[in-house]
Amino acid sequence: MTVNPIEMQKSLSGMEFPAGKEKIVKQAESHGASKEIKEALKKLPDKEYDTPAAISKEIGKIL
Repeated sequence: MTVNPIEMQKSLSGMEFPAGKEKIVKQAESHGASKEIKEALKKLPDKEYDTPAAISKEIGKIL
């Protein structure tokens, strides 16, 4: 699966950090994230993320 990092950031725009996995997934869904982005975010470890870059870095490890 390939996730476009620009699209990922767009789907998380306006996100307040730190944020947990559940909040991140809900934010992406409310911003019309693609199926691929939602699936990738659902695979994130259940922890707090401080920045969008931290989310992208974690996605890079799991995909």
